[in-house]
Amino acid sequence: MRSVKISIIGSFRRSYPEVVEAARLFTAAGLTVLSPTISRIINPGADFVRFEGDSPESADHEIQAATLRKILSSDLVYVVAPSGYIGRTTSYELGSVIDRDIPLYFSCPPVDLPVSVPSHNILSPHKLVERIQTGSIVHHRSRQIAQITADLVVLTVREQRLQVLLVTRATDPFKGKLALPGGFMRAGESLEDAAWRELKEETGIDASLLPFEQLHTYSGIRRDPRPRRIISTAFLAIAPNLPVPAAATDARSADWVEVEPSLFDRLAFDHSKILKDGVQRARNLLEHTTVAADFCGPTFTLRELCQVYEAVWGAPIDPSNFRRKVLASGFVERAGARRGGARGPAAELYRKGSAKVLHPPMRSAGLLIPAPRHGVTPGSTAEDSHGSRAADHPVFKAPGSDARRR
Repeated sequence: MRSVKISIIGSFRRSYPEVVEAARLFTAAGLTVLSPTISRIINPGADFVRFEGDSPESADHEIQAATLRKILSSDLVYVVAPSGYIGRTTSYELGSVIDRDIPLYFSCPPVDLPVSVPSHNILSPHKLVERIQTGSIVHHRSRQIAQITADLVVLTVREQRLQVLLVTRATDPFKGKLALPGGFMRAGESLEDAAWRELKEETGIDASLLPFEQLHTYSGIRRDPRPRRIISTAFLAIAPNLPVPAAATDARSADWVEVEPSLFDRLAFDHSKILKDGVQRARNLLEHTTVAADFCGPTFTLRELCQVYEAVWGAPIDPSNFRRKVLASGFVERAGARRGGARGPAAELYRKGSAKVLHPPMRSAGLLIPAPRHGVTPGSTAEDSHGSRAADHPVFKAPGSDARRR
């Protein structure tokens, strides 16, 4: 059986003889003492204890960091506190040990420590050795075991509305609820491989057609009701002209669903949070890149481009400000043609330029028209551009809109 690795912590200024005694006892019993390296203290009375074996070229914080690394790689940590005193540095170390779930034992009950210490964790060095040798304590740190999943936020603009790709779950948990496509990573897969496979299996859509980027990792303890902890990394894509999905595997159905406030109350797991983050990231992409032009044809009017921004930003846009900002940004070029209108003069046509990044960015502040508090008149521009939905939901609130309403 391999040697158990142990570290000893405590106030070395007050209790170093007891530390040395414990270290020698542990070593004689066959344990490996990682810290401290027993040698003479060369700066008695100082706030930070330095030993004869410490490199004189190393700063105090470098020695402390190296010591903490040893402590956190131990199987057990033993606190020597003969009077119950726990110093400031020891308290810092204890916090890291407890956070890592490393088995922790004390020579005496600690005083004024905001941690509950069970009586069976208060042992003399001799008693601790006896427990280790008889196997009556767990002397290997417990590790959090989690399963890894990938979720996908796939957004598009259809019928001048922002829509998201969702599946209806065919199995528990949340059977019959809407959810983002995704699933568990298999052995031998990368996280990306798992995401692309799940997208194909659940919706029939080929991930190679989409410009995915990693959105965020979600590790909340209660984000999934199943017994084992599940951590998910979400990927985001926003793209035009995406196909109609076809459900398979554990999805009962798959479809494009409009992103509107009531949708967030109908999603399984923590997918409402993931979708909100994805929508916000998509809005940021429209501010800083030329992705909005991808949703228009080879040539388009500025009104058509504006409608893409309104769909993703979730609020109407001032047309004159939009025109000025777009032409100043330089990401569209005049196509040298016009398109006749049924009720008005022909509109000038534009095409996407060579730029990929907008400089200056198309900031939503100053472009969006804040929606009225109590809806809009039917047939108004605000209703046509999602204004009636923008007022009362955080995903649809325009940046700075609250300030403009006061």
